Amino acid sequence: MEAHLLLTLSMLCDILWHMAEGQCLLGDTPPVQPLPGYHRDGDIMIGGLVTVTNFYPDGGPSFTTPPSLEGHGVPISLHYYNFLAFVSAVEEINNSSELLPNLTLGFHIYEPYNNLFLMYRAVINIFSGMESGIPNYSCKTSGPLAAVIEGLPAEQSSEFSSLSWIYRNPQISYTSGNIAMSDTVKFPYFYRTVPSELFLCDGIVKLLKYFGWTWVGIIACNDENSLRAVQILREGIEQNGGCIEFIETIKHSGSLEHQNLYKTYHTVHTSSTEVIILYCNRHYTEFIKQSIIWEASGKIWIFTAESFFTIPSHHTDKQNTFAFSMIKKNIPSFHKFVREVNPVVFPNDSFLEMWWKGLCNDRCPESIQRSCSNDETSDYLIHCDVINSGDSYNVYNAVYALAHALHNMVTSSENTKWGGENERFLDFFPWKLHFYLKNLHFKNVLDEEIFWDENGDLAIGYDITNTIYLTDGTRSNKIVGSYNPYAPPGQEFTVYKEVIMWASTFTEIPPKSRCSPSCRPGFRKLTMKGMPVCCYDCIPCPEGELSNHTGKRFHAIMYMDTCTKCPEDQWPNQKRDACILKMISFLTFKEPLGLTLTFICLFLFLINVVILGLFIHYKDTPIVKANNQALSYILLISLMLCFLCSLVFIGHPDKLTCILRQTAFGIMFSIALSSILTKTITVIMAFHATKPGSKLRKWMGTRVSVSIVLSCSLIQTAVCLVWLSTAPPFPYPNMKSEIGTILSECNEGSIVAFYCVLGYLGFLAGISFIVAFLARNLPDRFNEAKYITFSMLVFCNVWISFIPTYLSTKGKYMVAVEVFAILASTAGLLGCIFFPKCYVILLRPERNSRKALIL
Repeated sequence: MEAHLLLTLSMLCDILWHMAEGQCLLGDTPPVQPLPGYHRDGDIMIGGLVTVTNFYPDGGPSFTTPPSLEGHGVPISLHYYNFLAFVSAVEEINNSSELLPNLTLGFHIYEPYNNLFLMYRAVINIFSGMESGIPNYSCKTSGPLAAVIEGLPAEQSSEFSSLSWIYRNPQISYTSGNIAMSDTVKFPYFYRTVPSELFLCDGIVKLLKYFGWTWVGIIACNDENSLRAVQILREGIEQNGGCIEFIETIKHSGSLEHQNLYKTYHTVHTSSTEVIILYCNRHYTEFIKQSIIWEASGKIWIFTAESFFTIPSHHTDKQNTFAFSMIKKNIPSFHKFVREVNPVVFPNDSFLEMWWKGLCNDRCPESIQRSCSNDETSDYLIHCDVINSGDSYNVYNAVYALAHALHNMVTSSENTKWGGENERFLDFFPWKLHFYLKNLHFKNVLDEEIFWDENGDLAIGYDITNTIYLTDGTRSNKIVGSYNPYAPPGQEFTVYKEVIMWASTFTEIPPKSRCSPSCRPGFRKLTMKGMPVCCYDCIPCPEGELSNHTGKRFHAIMYMDTCTKCPEDQWPNQKRDACILKMISFLTFKEPLGLTLTFICLFLFLINVVILGLFIHYKDTPIVKANNQALSYILLISLMLCFLCSLVFIGHPDKLTCILRQTAFGIMFSIALSSILTKTITVIMAFHATKPGSKLRKWMGTRVSVSIVLSCSLIQTAVCLVWLSTAPPFPYPNMKSEIGTILSECNEGSIVAFYCVLGYLGFLAGISFIVAFLARNLPDRFNEAKYITFSMLVFCNVWISFIPTYLSTKGKYMVAVEVFAILASTAGLLGCIFFPKCYVILLRPERNSRKALIL
């Protein structure tokens, strides 16, 4: 079945070739008869598919065209170093006494010209060992074929894998980073000395992140590998907050006339992005650099293929390019080989002869400059600066990797004798070689670790090259960074920004590529309807929120998409770009409100002290003795302490003051109200006790009155003790009630206990008011019940109005309301009950007699 398939393929190719009379129907390269392969015999053979010549359409760079190719295009043999690196590595291995000492490597190298048809013909020739290329027929005069080292484009490399799978021969690519070929199930015999393009996509995203480029355009070739990579790029860019303005695809074609480039040029020229990602293979990268697309100036181009073409167009001084290229290494032995080898021993034509003469020019690097006669010198220097290209290094590694795998296989075999009776060993040669390739690990000539990962990809990375054409016509081409996914964490991606040279057209360094400018601090992004997330308006942050430089994306300064809140103890400043500590607010003794309340408190306290002193001084007068003298003293002292209780509410609250505020106030007021209630009861009992035979006389003593006061006060004390033992008040920084301010206040702990304390005071006041109101009209010259009734009316009005006012205020004003309620109600009791008596004592002494009180 396999033989039939290959025979059919070969016959089809030959028929197409002859029927087209030299017209290549399967590719896009001009119709040329391929040169014979370069062959050397050896004990073990290596196949090679090395593209040396790229064809550029007529109208491209003006070089001498070999006669056989006139009218079809211009060949540029920049990749001839790859062929030389292949041969150089084989010769070094054959001359080595340590690597395959008893065996020689041979090779059969073909030039496929980046053409699928010519590639198939070359592959059949390699597998058959004949120039005629008969499928499934081997006519080999040398050793068995070990593997094929190829430098095919991604699509052709994938096509070639179908043949290598049939023959079970390893395929080692030094150029194809085809993402799909990392699948070891579909491509079990594929290896490469370049990283997968999956890592290339990741490297591009990291470069965008580094410079903060969130608005990009993509131009890609219309092939399966490029389109798959573009999809991965899109996902990576969008996951990191970037957006893609456009994606343009270019179809493969052989000439500019067949390219619809004007649409792509118009898209690039009118786009607002400054960054264009060009995802194409090297051939089409060079093609685009000579097309009208490249005339869209003022752009930053990111190439996914290293560009060798060195003749700039008239717009190159306005371009900046970043290229992800294979890591370049200087291999001294290879330089020596190029300098000293005789070019006569290689297949040659008129153009390659000119290429060799270019090495004679004294402007070439000394490491490869050859000694030539005057007539050999050529001005063709376009290839001199690319000898250290990544491809040559990768070819070198590919040959040495295969040689080390062969060496490990041969030395580990029980029978190392080749030929003769051990021919059956050769039949299984390709199958056995795979095991040693997968487990390969060695150091190359540069003392670098070489090994393949689980996907058959070489564990190396990329160099990031910056190219810019200066105004004086010179070109700056420098390595400005690297990306190696196999490096230790934190060292995978590196950029040397001080080495980068930017075009003079950029007004901002480094340039910024964004759909919308960054929002200033204090503003946030508002996405425009129907536009990508990278396109937005900037609106101020809402009250209490801020935005600043702390929100970073792509490593450049990017302001936050949304505004954030400060920590609870902080608040945005006026510009809303930084957090500042909130102002702590509480009622202090220094501010006017606190100072006023303190003065009123002390003033009323002094009045209370004066009244108490006056009552002590006139303790023997009838009006002082009336209605229980001891109760008057208790009431005056309790009112005096109530005035002092209001001072605890002023100042910074702490644990002690929070506990004392409500409990001391509650207990002192309960004593005062209990005393008033007892006074009222005493008035009623005194009236009824004057009747003959009344039994109430025995209840008129001081002991009974004090007992009533203590009993009523102990109830309030018990409520306060329960409150303190379960959920006592505590200092609390209230950060939510007032914007931009921390209200330092006392949390009541148990709000139920707090209202129980107030409720009990209301209960005592209500009972006192009712009893005093009923006794107000008793026939007595100085009926104290009248004044108690009025004092209770004042007290109840103050506290009834206090509750809604207290609940509607916040912070220090809430405290001020409570202090005012305490002072007003206490002053009301003091004034209504004791001022009339002081009036009599001081201004109407004639009334302060027993006779006057009885009448």
